[in-house]
Amino acid sequence: MRRIDALTLRGWIEDGEELAILDAREEGEFGAAHLFWAVPCPLSRCEARVAAVLPRLATRIVCVDAGQGGAAGGLAERLGDYLEGIGCTDVAVLDGGTRAWAAAGYVLFSGVNVPSKAFGEWVEHHYGTVSVDAPELNAWIESGRDMVVLDSRTLEEFRRMSIPSGISVPGGELAYRIAELAPRPETLVVVNCAGRTRSIMGAESLRQAGIPNQVVALRNGTMGWELAGLTCARGREERYPAGAPASAALALARARAFAERSGVRSIDAAGLDRLAADASRTLYVLDVRDPAEFAADHLAGSISAPGGQLVQATDQWIGVRGARIALIDDDGARARMAGAWLRQMGHRDVFVVEGGLAARPVPARRPPVPPVIVLPADLLAAAPDALVVDLARSIEYREGHIPGAVWAIRSRLAAIADRLAGAPMVVLTSPDGTLAAFAVAEAQGLTRAPVRVLEGGTAGWKLAGHALVRDRTTPPDEACVDFYLRPYDRNSGVEAAMRAYLSWEIDLVHDIARDGTVRFGPSGHVGAAG
Repeated sequence: MRRIDALTLRGWIEDGEELAILDAREEGEFGAAHLFWAVPCPLSRCEARVAAVLPRLATRIVCVDAGQGGAAGGLAERLGDYLEGIGCTDVAVLDGGTRAWAAAGYVLFSGVNVPSKAFGEWVEHHYGTVSVDAPELNAWIESGRDMVVLDSRTLEEFRRMSIPSGISVPGGELAYRIAELAPRPETLVVVNCAGRTRSIMGAESLRQAGIPNQVVALRNGTMGWELAGLTCARGREERYPAGAPASAALALARARAFAERSGVRSIDAAGLDRLAADASRTLYVLDVRDPAEFAADHLAGSISAPGGQLVQATDQWIGVRGARIALIDDDGARARMAGAWLRQMGHRDVFVVEGGLAARPVPARRPPVPPVIVLPADLLAAAPDALVVDLARSIEYREGHIPGAVWAIRSRLAAIADRLAGAPMVVLTSPDGTLAAFAVAEAQGLTRAPVRVLEGGTAGWKLAGHALVRDRTTPPDEACVDFYLRPYDRNSGVEAAMRAYLSWEIDLVHDIARDGTVRFGPSGHVGAAG
């Protein structure tokens, strides 16, 4: 396999051509130190990640790991072998991995979703986003001030903890629905998230949309609220009204102006067909509406990427630097808001598809392999003789797993080789069964017992009416190398982790200046548009 050095990769990052940098380590290891433009693609779930972020197999790809030997070494080569095996034609490995990158004098970053997080800090500095501290906001709430507190995270995150009196309005919905949520221009609008990025981006989205209200971000979000000694609410369900707002035409006009300032282009269904037919370029077709709207009706081949989440965690959907991005919604308002921020983040070819829901299907992503299944009822009957191996992320295993199931990381099944070898039957499960199906061959290499996949995975088990076990302490924090634990995910040291996380976000703006490859703003991208 072709190997390149750090200097060559640095040149590729700067040359403006399409490039995917895929890091083969587990997410927790990735989060410790990685290249700014790298995308996590852990071997344990590489099939699903590759299918999600690499729609064109001819893309130029560089595989990365830590560059160390031993049991943790060779991950980049193994990922490269997989990619070449599915037909990728331009694959290289960074010789020496992240160690060589640092030795060459280049910057490594900690954390996850770093491009989006760094962009949020840049936006605050560049646009002068106004923010308020938690004690002052609390005083405003207690005084009955005319204001709305809008939580820009997902509803699931809002339910876990929220600012008292807050309403769940995920970031992609804010500019679309604000006229209904704050119809009086005198009403103060406060936007919050858990930390900083979505608070800043949500508040600045409203400001860039040109609403007449005063808008402020809650500095440091719910973390700042709790660090100030205040108590978050739990289990609340307050959210924006469903359906298209009566002010949708106003939202579209505001979004169109912001998108035009940022250089977003519009195409029709025929234009999308032309982009999809161009085998020389990577195309992402992303539906930025609420996931429930996507589930009810969407363009075949498009991917659900809710606008606020897309901007805050771009590397979860877009793995190829320099790719084309086509955004879809129902009337163009939400797509334009997301597109404007993507352009300013440095994505040069961003398009809003007019009438996108009526377009012809785009080519579908590669389907998962068919599993060799066992039904939940059969597993229940065979439970005493079956070793159930749960390949979910550690954080998901903690939240709910089949009684007696052993947690494991797929790429490290050798760690439980003795248990696999001694089992009369092995049943693999994962949240929906897909990852478990991919792992059958590896498990078969470690046991002579029959290896099966639980139909529907752990979700199928629960749907059949069987109980799950919830245990936040297993696996312990130090074993969760497959997941980058946020402060709220930890079992100890939560307050210290919150302070460290907030400091990390603030410092990102200085780190990207040292990196030298990051150019935010509508004209800050590398290479020519096309």
